[in-house]
Amino acid sequence: MNKIVKFSVLNLALLYALIGVSSAAQKSPDITKGKAKSAACAACHGARGVSTNSLWPHLAGQNKDYLVKQLHDFKTGKRSDPVMSGMAKPLSNEDINNLAAYFSSLN
Repeated sequence: MNKIVKFSVLNLALLYALIGVSSAAQKSPDITKGKAKSAACAACHGARGVSTNSLWPHLAGQNKDYLVKQLHDFKTGKRSDPVMSGMAKPLSNEDINNLAAYFSSLN
């Protein structure tokens, strides 16, 4: 029984260590980089994420997690649009997080 307890404690310690490393490895979004990357978005969504055409949604002030999900869905093909799929495909996860942070920071 004592071996089981030691083994369980060791596994829990390893799990917590891995969770800590994983969390530390994730970068915080960089709004400045998101703003720089957003130049391509401006043609449809406006210079500050406010579209002047009702065909394209406003991005300014949108929930960051919502924007991340939508961009990932366009990138992976889960959501399809001829323009957005092509725009999202080359974005890295870091780019997506930075763009989402930038647009969600706008009012």
